[in-house]
Amino acid sequence: MHLAPRPDPQLARALAADLDAADFRSDPLRRLWGEEADDALARGLREPILRALGDADSPLATLGRFFVLGMPQPVPALERALPHLGLAGLASLGLGAADGDDVRPEALLRPQSFVDLDGVGEWWIASDLDEVALGTALPPDHVLGVGGASRTLAELVIPAPVERALDLGTGCGIQALLVARHAGRVVATDISERALAFGELNALLNGVANIEFRLGSMFEPVAGEAFDLIVSNPPFVITPRAQGVPEYEYRDGGLIGDALVERFLRAAPAHLTPGGVAQLLGNWESRGVSGLQRVESWIPAQLDAWVIERESLTPLGYAELWIRDGGTLPRDAGFTPLLSAWLDDFAERGVTAIGFGYVLLRRPAFPDQRASDPERAARDEGSLRRFEHLSQPLANTGRALEAGLAAHDLLQEGLPDRLMVAPDVTEARHLMPGDDDPTVIELRQGGGFGRVVSVDSGLAGFVGACDGELTVGQIVGALADLFDVPLADLWADLEPRIRRLVRDGFLLPAGE
Repeated sequence: MHLAPRPDPQLARALAADLDAADFRSDPLRRLWGEEADDALARGLREPILRALGDADSPLATLGRFFVLGMPQPVPALERALPHLGLAGLASLGLGAADGDDVRPEALLRPQSFVDLDGVGEWWIASDLDEVALGTALPPDHVLGVGGASRTLAELVIPAPVERALDLGTGCGIQALLVARHAGRVVATDISERALAFGELNALLNGVANIEFRLGSMFEPVAGEAFDLIVSNPPFVITPRAQGVPEYEYRDGGLIGDALVERFLRAAPAHLTPGGVAQLLGNWESRGVSGLQRVESWIPAQLDAWVIERESLTPLGYAELWIRDGGTLPRDAGFTPLLSAWLDDFAERGVTAIGFGYVLLRRPAFPDQRASDPERAARDEGSLRRFEHLSQPLANTGRALEAGLAAHDLLQEGLPDRLMVAPDVTEARHLMPGDDDPTVIELRQGGGFGRVVSVDSGLAGFVGACDGELTVGQIVGALADLFDVPLADLWADLEPRIRRLVRDGFLLPAGE
């Protein structure tokens, strides 16, 4: 096991001062070596950046080579780039070590931009050296930096202010940092002491003081505590428990199959305050029944649950993906034994597919309200239970989830008197050549979940008249006269479909 960073508040402030003085941020670095070279780095190619830098020896160029690419740098150049921290301070933080006339990096440190309700910002995020810098496969205790899954979860989190939040399985701490911007206090946990050291260092580097880091597995470090928001990018990757298969701490929870996600979903409700929300990424297996059906069985019926499956892989596709992720390629001698271990593991459980997606749980704010309000109980649709597969591109997902929860709550009180079409909704009509009447009418969302709904002329007419001025009753009455059908029959046909359009965000209460 390699050494972990050693967070020190004073040294972290000195490093932050040096990074700030060098303008060590995403845009200046991108301008320094060009957009094409910057994009190539995301594909594991650093040669384009080295060519662009040439012999440049500015502090920004030196820090770019050292922290972004993970390459040793000459002692004099690094001393000029880190005048406040110094090389002794760099070594004390555990971020670099002397190696003859050079200093060898012990970690990566990269700027990471973000956008939230308060605007655009940027963190400095330290993490372990990657495969490109190491030149080998990752060690089992590797602490991952900001990757695709981290960015996905960040986009999912509902951006509402909360008092207390939990980041379970914090890794390098990126989710805790983001949540800390709209939470009074954040508890960040991890089973890895190394990950917690990186998380604490990153909080210090970025001047974030409202995060508490705790060591432990799952919910053990917060036993008896409840939170308004729980976020987790847990080590959900399904890994064979077989000799010779690496167990990467950042992605492998040490359980069989999808048991870690099941354990999380069964345990999380006890740690939510009334109205509290838990959001996580996860994998689930299809075994006789679909993965979504299995996930539904893990969540208590009285909880609101919204599960979105984004993709589904075959056992072969899943195994290849994660073997490559660990740095082992098909040309390597160890690839085939790992592939066999994965396929044997799936075959033993009868797994036919593995789904990846997002889970949202919400504890009812007023669990006894139905019992105390008979009129509401009569019209209440019950808990939100949505288990769906969405493969289309999504946008502003956190906001879309927040709006979906609000729409569900609104419908518990009945349809609003007045509705209006959401601003991102358009209508498309498809006609056969020479026909006056469309064969297909579609409503399309331009943002959020990007849903497309086929409607008939009656529902299209209703939606087209929703301008916030006419009441729902007035519009349906006019349509009944237009189509010469009984009002009661038309209402019975339209009402559930109107509710679905409200639920999915095509129609909004007037004034929103």
